[in-house]
Amino acid sequence: MAHGPDTELKKGLKQRHLTMIAIGGVIGAGLFVGSGVVINDVGPAAFLTYAATGVLIVMVMRMLGEMATANPSTGSFADYARRALGGWAGFSVGWLYWYFWVIVVGFEAVAGAKILTRWVDAPLWLLALGLMVLMTATNLFSVKSYGEFEYWFAGIKVFAIVVFLVLGGLYVFGLWPGRDADFSNLTAHGGFLPHGAAAIFSGVVVVIFSMVGAEIATIAAAESSDPERAISKATNSVVVRIAIFFVGSVFLLAVILPWNSQELGASPYVSAFEQMGIPGAADIMNAVVLTAVLSCLNSGLYTASRMLFVLAARREAPVRLITVNRRGVPIWAILLSTVVGFLCVIAAYVSPDTVFLFLLNSSGAIILFVYLMIAISQFLLRRRTPKAELKVRMWGFPVLTLLTIAAIVAVLVSMGVDAASRSQLLLSLLAFAVVLALYFLFGRRRQEIPPEPSAAERAAGQAPHRVLIVANETIGAEDLLSEVRRFAAGTDAEFFVAVPANPVDTGQAEQLGAVYVWEATQRAAQQRLDATLALLRGEGLRADGALGDYRPLVAMDEAVQRFSPDGIVISTHPAGRSAWLRQDLVAQATEKYDVPVGTSSRAPQRMWATAERGRSTSRRRRARPAGHVRAADRAADLRPAIGDVRGRAGHPPSRSYRRRQHADGCCRRSACSTGQPPAVPEWPALSDPPALPRGRR
Repeated sequence: MAHGPDTELKKGLKQRHLTMIAIGGVIGAGLFVGSGVVINDVGPAAFLTYAATGVLIVMVMRMLGEMATANPSTGSFADYARRALGGWAGFSVGWLYWYFWVIVVGFEAVAGAKILTRWVDAPLWLLALGLMVLMTATNLFSVKSYGEFEYWFAGIKVFAIVVFLVLGGLYVFGLWPGRDADFSNLTAHGGFLPHGAAAIFSGVVVVIFSMVGAEIATIAAAESSDPERAISKATNSVVVRIAIFFVGSVFLLAVILPWNSQELGASPYVSAFEQMGIPGAADIMNAVVLTAVLSCLNSGLYTASRMLFVLAARREAPVRLITVNRRGVPIWAILLSTVVGFLCVIAAYVSPDTVFLFLLNSSGAIILFVYLMIAISQFLLRRRTPKAELKVRMWGFPVLTLLTIAAIVAVLVSMGVDAASRSQLLLSLLAFAVVLALYFLFGRRRQEIPPEPSAAERAAGQAPHRVLIVANETIGAEDLLSEVRRFAAGTDAEFFVAVPANPVDTGQAEQLGAVYVWEATQRAAQQRLDATLALLRGEGLRADGALGDYRPLVAMDEAVQRFSPDGIVISTHPAGRSAWLRQDLVAQATEKYDVPVGTSSRAPQRMWATAERGRSTSRRRRARPAGHVRAADRAADLRPAIGDVRGRAGHPPSRSYRRRQHADGCCRRSACSTGQPPAVPEWPALSDPPALPRGRR
């Protein structure tokens, strides 16, 4: 049967990639170009605006680091919002963040094309499309190619800033040839705060958007070999990165050039280099800015595709988007994100003042909504997380968390008060409302369990002799056996188990990035198949099985062709959690195959967990003196290796439950009434079960 594509661990991101992504993630064209505008608006104290904004970003990253190390997840902040506030929060944060980055991709392509027109005589739209094609090809090739491109792009940005800091420091402190130390520009031309102290905080609205991107490292870490270490390093180093690259460089700009200089607003770093007498500064810095734009475009496409992958893994986007090629690349997620980017480029050419401007404004405040959700999620999840799991802790909790929330709200209010940014806030709120409406219209849709055949319908036909079992992520062992006996009671039936190797159904898509997910899915699906076969064989039933295609219907079709069943049991989650039931899998199977179709979906227990409990119970039993049997053990022995039938590990069934079991005659082991425990069937040697997402254990 067909399976998901294979991937190799060696193709993931290396630590050097993640380090440079984390360092360069906050350095974009906004620093190289936009810092001059901030200095013009605030004055020499603009570096304090960057410092205040940096504190806000550091707080958010610290909170994100705390949650990411305590609860590693491919969905990062979208998953944390879902756990803290509910499904609507995870759905909206994920889709809004994706929307933000696909718009950024289109915008950066246009910005890069404008820079290229300095050297290349070609239409702007053609150059923008060329950059989009280049970055799309980079992301489609492999995860490693993205990492390598970003490594060198970020390296060029960091190198340019470091060179400026060194040369600017020599110039400012009087170590430059023919230059004495001079800090007069900090107080000349109207003073240190020519527009008043309030200008420091009003500038935060502009500056915060130039620091967006620090959180990308927490998403990229899912495709590294050691996500926890990568996230911890990224969040801990953000303080130094912001202090040096932003605050340090803007301070030097304010010292080298007068704050009211017209050259600052056009290109501050070019003006500073020309002031120092460095030749060719314009071409050098334009090349650096182009690199920063391409880096942002590259990272934006990567981030958007991985967030789409995460949404598909949570069944909040089409499941097909989780498919990856043999290099571990989610091609459909990348292509869908690219399509939106291409549409933005076309809109910039066809309707730059209406459609394109609307798209830009509608994503303007979205990143603030995301940061606000991160802060609220940390505030709620911190109280639910054991102290032993808090490897990275938010400083001064809960005071600093609450102050961060208040600061983000204050920035949003400032956007609403300022006429220049009010439209961005209102259109971003509109985008938020649309996403919420989509969630409540489609995301919460549930369907009833299709009715099972009545007793009369079952009696009218012959009891099945060949039963196909299609197994999902979790089912109750007792429920599965009960359904199997209803289908094949009193017959010498044969069973075939098909387990779709699906990253969503096995739970692996919630834990691993795209580059690793299919390999882990194969292992988890094989474990589930082994456990199910062991359960059936332990009951004395003839059973065989195989892994199936990642698409449940395709896996069922292939199994039907191979096994030719006369009965089908679909083993899945309860109705409220089962994607198979929501997709009418049972109804489709009933309509397509002329055989009885039943479901087992009542008690949500893990097969591998019950197997482990069966082995541990067997070991404890062998350690006791001969003849020593507790009542709880006798009750557990009614179903050896099935585990606790009431769904709570370590809690024995009640006496009334045991009486009902004997009264119904469903205990076929005579040994359970003699006071001697029956032999526990040996389970196949299974590797450790896959780690489950916290909160679902």
